[in-house]
Amino acid sequence: PSIGNMNMQPTLLILLMTIIVATSALRVQRSSSREFIDLSGFWSFKLDENNVGIKEQWYKQSLTGDVIQMPVPSSYNDITQNDKLRTHIGWVWYETDIITPASWSPDTQRMVIRFEGAQYFTSVWLDGTHIMDHDGGHLPFEFEVSSMLKPRSRLTVAVNNTLTPYTIPPGDIHIHENNPNYPNGYTVQETHFDFFNYAGLNRAVKLYTTPKVWIDDITITYDLPESHSEATVNHEIVVLPKQPNYVSIHLINKEGTIVSSSNTLNGSLTVKKEDLHLWQPGNAYLYSLRIVSENDEYILPIGIRVVEVKGLQFLINHKPFYFHGVDKHEDSIIRGAGVSDAIVAKDYYMLNWLNVNAFRTSHNPYAPEFYEWADREGIVIIDECPAVGLNDCNYFSNRTLDHHKKVMDEIINRDKNHPSVVMWSIANEPNLKCKDAVYYFKEVAEHTRHIDPTDRPLIIVTNYDYDSNQDIVKNVDVVGINRYYSWYSDSGHLELIQRQLTLDLEKWFSTYNLPIIVTEYGADTIPGLHHDPPFMFTEDYQLSFSEQYWAVFDRFINKGLIGELVWNFADFRTGQSTIRVGAKNFKGILTRDRQPKSVARAFKNRYAKLKKSSK
Repeated sequence: PSIGNMNMQPTLLILLMTIIVATSALRVQRSSSREFIDLSGFWSFKLDENNVGIKEQWYKQSLTGDVIQMPVPSSYNDITQNDKLRTHIGWVWYETDIITPASWSPDTQRMVIRFEGAQYFTSVWLDGTHIMDHDGGHLPFEFEVSSMLKPRSRLTVAVNNTLTPYTIPPGDIHIHENNPNYPNGYTVQETHFDFFNYAGLNRAVKLYTTPKVWIDDITITYDLPESHSEATVNHEIVVLPKQPNYVSIHLINKEGTIVSSSNTLNGSLTVKKEDLHLWQPGNAYLYSLRIVSENDEYILPIGIRVVEVKGLQFLINHKPFYFHGVDKHEDSIIRGAGVSDAIVAKDYYMLNWLNVNAFRTSHNPYAPEFYEWADREGIVIIDECPAVGLNDCNYFSNRTLDHHKKVMDEIINRDKNHPSVVMWSIANEPNLKCKDAVYYFKEVAEHTRHIDPTDRPLIIVTNYDYDSNQDIVKNVDVVGINRYYSWYSDSGHLELIQRQLTLDLEKWFSTYNLPIIVTEYGADTIPGLHHDPPFMFTEDYQLSFSEQYWAVFDRFINKGLIGELVWNFADFRTGQSTIRVGAKNFKGILTRDRQPKSVARAFKNRYAKLKKSSK
């Protein structure tokens, strides 16, 4: 658990006001009709140690007192030497000034403030006026401020990292009262996941413009016959606040040639065989969809590809696909979960070096930059929602369910047009034995299918045995199983891995007619530590451990096993505990600063062979 010393009020997360917050699917971009200002940089920052800022109305004037500078985007936890800030539970405050360009006019433009994500509950004020709230981390929210912006305006943001039984991910707050072992009011945030609860403005904040009649949403789906004789690009375009007088849609190839056109908001574009280039894993091809509606222009990169689960196979463009890759975390030194162009670039260069063809966004949707790189690189993504740590049966409430559904709405709304995203993951390691979990996940799965215009397959990731709750598993198209034989069970006994994993997979395949991905397997490894014969925590053990799993995987490829994802891409920060040396999970095949451990080259060679065999 993360621990802090403060006075926590039970009403901490009650919304300040009821304000509708838009969650536009479209990324901010510059075009002939759109501009933006990136508000990244150093913001004024204040720790609300006793969580009194809302009551005392700190947003009414500039922050005063113990105000420091904080980089945005970044998690705030590891930036300073202040341990109270690192482990704080509750509110922190950010503030910056917005200088509105003189060339911008509310008479002809909309001006919108957009947050790409903040952990977890966020309230926003402009010049002391409350403009929006957003509940939940990782996903974008925005609000139009055209009539409110001054030449110089003060933007104030309060972010709260508290997790409750009704948040996604969930948690519990324990307040010690009248206990002589603790100061009165000593508060503990209890969670059921094995990573550090980084918080703050982890993603970019931008101010952007559109015309008064603007392109608000774009939804793209594809039809592709098995013969690949042609393809159909189906488009649904939303223009607000009224129907436009003029619409022009062009599909443009890499050479800049228009290959198909339309002049309707809802329709289809036919791509003939001679103009057809599919988006393929490892061989990405992106077209530009240029949409002009009255005075607005938006250009959306798209990749033509279809996915489906057929029997025990996962098909991309009607061809069987085998996932070989990694699970990741949005985690890096100093920045925590904060997005950084340098980290995104380094991660993708390492993914390519490892010959990875897929990764899972464990355990939350990542920053948009990760998806854009995957689209360009031809790397496949399993897009996971933040439903991790649903361990307590009390978490399966209607209130949590409603929030879970809202999170799925926002993920699909944001990521639906990325060709790299091939599956939605609706949860990681939930408690499948809870009575209410059956109804809960039936509702989540049905809701996700209902709102998803692209009809992507669903996966649930479990660490339970095959017979724990068959009714839940039947709601999805693919099952992910997390397995740690000879690590958390029969520790050190490498000789048991093949026997136990083989029996495990056989039981799954005999019970369900569903494809399976081993979504986690791994061993903590201290860089530079060696022992022969292999001992736990050594680089030698990590290699031998992995080789035992690979021997089993090879027997089940093309027999229902459709993928293997190692835990983890890189070492990452956790909470402090007796099993986490230096508050890190050391299961990475790379160190936290992205340097290869010995096993990384073995993965690189294995994935090269798997890639070659799939061609």
